[in-house]
Amino acid sequence: MPRGYLAPVEIHGTTILAVRKDGVTALAGDGQVTFGQTVLKRGAVKVRRLEVGGGVLVGFAGGVADAMALLERFEEKLKEAKGNLLKGAVETAKLWRTDRVLRHLQAMIIAADRESLVLLSGSGEVIAPEEPILAVGSGGPYALAAAKALYRHANLSAKEIAEEALKIAAEVDLYTSGTVTVLTLGEA
Repeated sequence: MPRGYLAPVEIHGTTILAVRKDGVTALAGDGQVTFGQTVLKRGAVKVRRLEVGGGVLVGFAGGVADAMALLERFEEKLKEAKGNLLKGAVETAKLWRTDRVLRHLQAMIIAADRESLVLLSGSGEVIAPEEPILAVGSGGPYALAAAKALYRHANLSAKEIAEEALKIAAEVDLYTSGTVTVLTLGEA
């Protein structure tokens, strides 16, 4: 490495988890953002409520500026699809993959409404899970495993599962904080 050269530092952060149970959809996100080995922020909010189509929850992991650009496109496509989550997600993924500028954006999005959960990625995937649980981000695998166990074996609500699973992920993943924001749709 040349003298004086600073290697690029990767920004990590955020675990997003969605759970549907008993007619309630919960979307949770932790708030940690790190730069290299430094925690920059613990209270970032990376889950949002969109009012399109009676209510859609979105959460993102990856570059914040990239995710915000993609969320704008997703909201546009969702409006064009008259609130149809799957159609809006597919149209967003097609645009994301084919647009010369958008295809370089680094983020993943989970979108949820009262009936569906979908994961959107820049390589064109729109994935609806077999079980009503999805997770992305640095602690996504840990949150997903914890949520599946809690979903199958505990008598907890969707919101309680999402919150507890993120706290469990924070115990294992260095890039997931214990600060959790949970949004819900549906009757409790």
